[in-house]
Amino acid sequence: MLRISGMAFLLVSLAVALLVGDAHRQLAMPISIGQLSSESDSGAPQHDTLQKYRWQIDRGSSLTGVALKLHAAGVIRSPDTWVLYAKLSGKTRIQAGSYWLSSGDSAITLLDRFSHGDVIIDRVTFPEGWNFAQWRTRLQSHAQFKAIAELSNEQLLSDAGIDNIHPEGWFFPDTYTYTTGDNAADILGRAHQKMQNILREKWSHRASGLPYNTAYEALILASIVEKETGLAEERAEIAGVFVRRLKRGMRLQTDPTVIYGLGAEFNGNLRRSHLRQKTAYNTYMIQGLPPTPIAMPSAAAIESALHPKAGASLYFVARGDGGHVFSNNLSDHERAVRQYQVFQRSKDYTSVAK
Repeated sequence: MLRISGMAFLLVSLAVALLVGDAHRQLAMPISIGQLSSESDSGAPQHDTLQKYRWQIDRGSSLTGVALKLHAAGVIRSPDTWVLYAKLSGKTRIQAGSYWLSSGDSAITLLDRFSHGDVIIDRVTFPEGWNFAQWRTRLQSHAQFKAIAELSNEQLLSDAGIDNIHPEGWFFPDTYTYTTGDNAADILGRAHQKMQNILREKWSHRASGLPYNTAYEALILASIVEKETGLAEERAEIAGVFVRRLKRGMRLQTDPTVIYGLGAEFNGNLRRSHLRQKTAYNTYMIQGLPPTPIAMPSAAAIESALHPKAGASLYFVARGDGGHVFSNNLSDHERAVRQYQVFQRSKDYTSVAK
């Protein structure tokens, strides 16, 4: 009797082993994504040697639900076998998000990826010197965030937990990663926090004798410096010009602030009539700094505003090649203007401080 029972147990064990082995072989076979699109949901082809498809698992999806969806799409052969394997291997917790499905995957590798939460990490980049309107446009260009087109600035900032501020200048230009669980407010919140941290740290180590009472005023000047030059080596020198002008009570007379104040009216051609047009940002007309930053400054621009280069120059004019000629007095400056006047007003952000 014992011999029969033992034999039966061995036969059952052998049958189970064969079934498990066969199931594992099935699950280890390459998946089929031929009938799926080989493009991401942004419409950009994935130029890889393997065919790829972006697969979305929604929040609240069950293991069985995911298996049935994969089977219906022709990706896996047996949803029941896949579910059973997941239970036996202790990988029943499926994490929501977007995942790459590759023609080199198997049902087993998919299960590993879904259970570990190896979701797609997307990126969005905001260059230095962009303003908030440009940030919104960049965010809206990503399909995941296109809904912000319906939100006002106030609503968007409130969603990000940012209240009672003018948005300009308060977001750090950088590359930010996100997953399908993030929204635009999450990115803005991180960018805002990063700018606050950088500004706070740099303000605490500022040079003495600066004509700013607050870190926010330094942020305003940093945004102007950012727009005035694309040359890293000029930032501190340009900041020095503006700091000396502020200390002497001279108007800043910088074109980027005028352009910002013109808003949609600016068509790329800054005219003399614009310099006489009264706005809160026309530094040819107002004393001191404009009321807010005009762009998102880099850490280097903030550093320059807080550690301006010492010197005597009070004027600068664009050379037309991205750099500037600096002058200590008005007569030298006017001579430089005449020399380089062929380049004046030829670019959107060419500046002449007078």
